[in-house]
Amino acid sequence: MLRRLFKIFLESLNSEERDYTAMGVRRAIVLLSIPMIMEMGMEALFALVDTFFVSKLGDVATATVGLTETLMVPVYSIAWGLGMGITAVVARRSGEKDKDGARVAAGQSLLLALVIGAVLALPSAFFAPELLHLMGAAPEVMESAVPYARLMLASNLIVTLLFAMNAVFRGAGNAGIALRTLVLANGINCILDPLFIFGIGPFPDLGVQGAAVATTIGRGIGVCYLLWNLFRAGGAFAVVLPDLRPVAAILGNIIKVSIGGIGQFLIASASWIFLVRIVADFGTAAVGGYTVAVRIIIVALLPAWGMANAAATLVGQNLGAQQPDRAQRSVWLCGHYNMVFMVLVTLFFWIGAPWIVSFFAQSAEADATAITALRIVSCGYFFYGYGMVLAQAFNGAGDSLTPTWLNAICFWAIEIPLAYLLAIIAGLGPAGVFASVAISESILAVLSGMLFQRGRWKLAKV
Repeated sequence: MLRRLFKIFLESLNSEERDYTAMGVRRAIVLLSIPMIMEMGMEALFALVDTFFVSKLGDVATATVGLTETLMVPVYSIAWGLGMGITAVVARRSGEKDKDGARVAAGQSLLLALVIGAVLALPSAFFAPELLHLMGAAPEVMESAVPYARLMLASNLIVTLLFAMNAVFRGAGNAGIALRTLVLANGINCILDPLFIFGIGPFPDLGVQGAAVATTIGRGIGVCYLLWNLFRAGGAFAVVLPDLRPVAAILGNIIKVSIGGIGQFLIASASWIFLVRIVADFGTAAVGGYTVAVRIIIVALLPAWGMANAAATLVGQNLGAQQPDRAQRSVWLCGHYNMVFMVLVTLFFWIGAPWIVSFFAQSAEADATAITALRIVSCGYFFYGYGMVLAQAFNGAGDSLTPTWLNAICFWAIEIPLAYLLAIIAGLGPAGVFASVAISESILAVLSGMLFQRGRWKLAKV
């Protein structure tokens, strides 16, 4: 059994072309999910490694990274949303067995990423001091934060290309290349971070700025690896320069789906900001505990997002292959598997929350808040396991509008008012905020399931 599982694991990581619309649905899910789950873990590793090394330089350096990462959140939202549109279009062409169409879609994706990345990079890097000031950076932080933020914000072009090109290969069902890219980029970052931050050997002592240099180099080399795979003759796409000439219809399809994806991330991000504001009324310890809980939750959710991304690819490819029933079955199976995983996470949080939180240096009051948050928020994970898969299924079909307005209703019209009602009016304190998250996420999953069952997503055109 172990040998068979290891063989499947190795098979999922290679880059050979497969027809996911012809093999067994369960096998397709496993082969796609493994590299996508690992890829999500790699996405989170950049910030974790940077924070680990930079924290040794003191609070000012840590604040520099924290403020800059906050400024990067809209960029990540745009890059993720763009990736959704790219995955939907490339997956549809791949499912149709239209290699020329997939190649042109990949070329148009690169063109769009270059333009959007440049638009995000140049102004933000130029106005880095003003942006940090708006974030409330203290004078002692500004000295180190400005050069760090300038380089990180200038690398928005690289970040956009990284997300977009990974989405291209994901859409084609070749998640192994996307995973290897991030392993390569993170490996370089892990090696260069201490060398540039602390000036080890012949490397300059750049302090916190060294983290930006290491991360940018790592991501840059990752992008070069992706472009080599995109353009190389005999590769999955073999893109040529004429494929970069604008094709209005394809660009329009990618943008149409991407706008909804971007909206989904921005709506969710904005709702968390409002929740933090409500929690802040209960003191610094409450905010600290809530912050720690959110970071733990994000890490725990990464494997589930990998499964959801696999569902998006399978939906796009099966719709392209004119197999809508197979697409629907793939989504429900992904939802079942994800639900099982999320229930296990819930049990782990309820039993192990004190142990997990103990790894963070906080006050007893902050620890208590974090433990409460993990236990209450995870009560909605049974539904959320389905909800995140269903949302990505809509996106993979090219119907990004449905999950966007569902997010707006559940996060803005339900979650935020309910958090205020439970926490402030009902006097439940931070626990009321955490309960609103579990309730709104559960409602979102139920509504998504009802609309998904109607099947209108099968008619989406990309």
